[in-house]
Amino acid sequence: MKSTPRIILTGGGTAGHVTPNLALLPLLRERGFDIRYIGTSKGMERSLIAKENIPYDGIPAGKLRRYADIRNVTDIVRIKLGFLKSLFLIATIRPDVVFSKGGFVACPVVWASWLLRVPVIVHESDISPGLANRLSFPFASRICYSFPETALHLPRSRAVETGIPVRGELLTGSAAAGRSLCGFTDAKPVLMVIGGSQGAQAINVCLREGLDALLLRFNIIHCCGRGNLAGPQAGYAQFEYADEELADLFALADAVVSRAGATALFELLALKKPSLLIPLPRSASRGDQILNARSFESRGFSIVLPQEEMTGETLIRTIELLFNRRAGLAARMRDLAPIPAAQRIVALIEEAAMRKTGQPRREKDPHR
Repeated sequence: MKSTPRIILTGGGTAGHVTPNLALLPLLRERGFDIRYIGTSKGMERSLIAKENIPYDGIPAGKLRRYADIRNVTDIVRIKLGFLKSLFLIATIRPDVVFSKGGFVACPVVWASWLLRVPVIVHESDISPGLANRLSFPFASRICYSFPETALHLPRSRAVETGIPVRGELLTGSAAAGRSLCGFTDAKPVLMVIGGSQGAQAINVCLREGLDALLLRFNIIHCCGRGNLAGPQAGYAQFEYADEELADLFALADAVVSRAGATALFELLALKKPSLLIPLPRSASRGDQILNARSFESRGFSIVLPQEEMTGETLIRTIELLFNRRAGLAARMRDLAPIPAAQRIVALIEEAAMRKTGQPRREKDPHR
């Protein structure tokens, strides 16, 4: 019998399906888990996991769309191939537990694990579960969720509110290092604008329409997405994509403009950063970001500006409102009792692994 518990992490497609897995790694390593990752062969998750020196297995993945598209036919083939490869990998690796963060690459892994009697824990980030996770829920022994409202969509006996684990390094940034990175030389308040892992063109356009006016009052950090850099201006620091420097940029920022992906929201909550949320509209999504944003707005953490109402002028006005209200928004976030998401999830993982192996849960070695 294996003395070291073994876990497979899976999830991909967007950074939000990967970074919570990364946030679990320190605690899983501390608890002695042998960790592997299954994702797509060429997705962004592969490059993110490569930095962690974890064995990685790529599988074919397809997307099930809610509309007629010829790619639905070819993707069915990819899903079947992904399931067959997942069966082979699960049978070969013999994990004690599988943790799925979602995305369509995770479905075949979850299904294969259930078929081979490996316990599965699925995590849902958004208020309304996405299709990939809804296809995984019937095969999960536990379903973790992030927003209190999500409990209405889940089977009560298997659902556990955990929040979303946030990478510890995001909490250790240096404002001084961020200021040096950006080259800011005055004491104006700092606004950080982020559009997700690939940027947000609608936000980029409106921000740049109002940039001259905004720079009179603020220094601006703009994470604009690859290939979206504009001409340089004093007080305007642009990054195609922020990775290792992200913690320092967050530390410097007084307030943040962001999309409303769930992982980003819980990072802002952990950092106590007042935010203006511009969720993806229903024309470009299933509406999950709209629900996420309204939840944070109702709890007094954020202000919301629908993309349909966003222009250069309305963006300027709402950013000014954000800075006028930022002290109250930050105070409400500080008043919220923190949920130790990583600890709760790893406890569920250990419980599932213990049931699989029949071994008692190992206590932390005080000498490690």
